[in-house]
Formats: sequence, structure tokens, C-alpha cells
Amino acid sequence: MKKIDLSKFDNKWYNPGSKFKRILWYLFNRVFLKTYFPYPSRFKVFILKIFGAKVGKNIVIKPNVNIKYPWFLEIGNNVWIGEDVWIDNLAKVAIGDNVCISQGAYLLTGNHNYKKETFDLIVKEIIIEDGVWIGAKSIVCPGVRLKTHSILTVGSVLTSDAEEYTIYQGNPAKPIRKRIINE
Repeated sequence: MKKIDLSKFDNKWYNPGSKFKRILWYLFNRVFLKTYFPYPSRFKVFILKIFGAKVGKNIVIKPNVNIKYPWFLEIGNNVWIGEDVWIDNLAKVAIGDNVCISQGAYLLTGNHNYKKETFDLIVKEIIIEDGVWIGAKSIVCPGVRLKTHSILTVGSVLTSDAEEYTIYQGNPAKPIRKRIINE
């Protein structure tokens, strides 16, 4: 039976940007975003834009947010990003308008092919449509689309697309009921 051989791992095909750009971002991310120092959200948005993120208006970014590569990030208007959120975006992460990503949530765009002895890197984008709420300490896996106004509840793991106006819970997350918004 074959075995995994990490000495054969090769992800040279994956190029997230120049080494200089990545190192510079690492420093800026560490000093201005991945810190508990309460820099204003406007300042954090400014830094993200300098590094190529597409960011809308009225954004709230709480302390200690970690963003892998801002040049793969799109954020709409009226978005809240809670403390300790990790956007591990090896591929594009697109966040729509009026989205809430609660504290400690993890957006994961990378994985490995466990069926290959070389354990190849796999990257897939995440799309978060308008009105979505991602609960605290939840995980969104690579290639997932959260359709408009869906909810991923606290501590849940979403491994496949979430239908619109539907609440998902568990690991793996399953639909538990429809989301009804009252006036």
C-alpha cells in the first residue's frame, strides 16, 4: 500500500504574489490587524486597500483579525468582522453586503489531496452573499458558497454550499430551519 511522502510535496504552481509583497503584508498584518491594539476600522480598511483588497463602505473590523492575502479579498458594504476572525484566503474570498462574521470564525480556502502520496495543495474560493451571518467559532471550508441571508450557527463546520434564507448547524453543518426576518 502506498504512503504519504511529504518529501515529494511541491506547490511551485501556486504563486500568491512576490515574496517581498508577502513579507511586507505579514508585517503590516501583524502590526495593524492581528493585534489587540484598537486601531480604528477606517485605518484597517485603508491598509487593506493599499495591499489590493476591494473594500466597500461602513466596515467594522474588530481587533486581532488575521488575513492571509488581502489582494485575494473582496468586502462589500456594511460588513462586520469580529475579533479573532481568520480569513485564510489562499484563493479569493468574496464577502457581500450586510454580512456579519462573528468572533473566532475561520474561513479556509486551502486543503490537501489526501489521496495523493504528494499531498498536493488544493485551493478553492469562498463566496459569502449578502445578509449572511457566520456564527462565532464556526468554520467555512474551501469552495463553499453561502447564499443570500443564510446563517451558519456557532461552532458549526460548513463543508458544502448553504442555501438562501436557511440556518445551518453542526459538524458537518446541516440545514435546521428557514431564516425568517421580521420587521
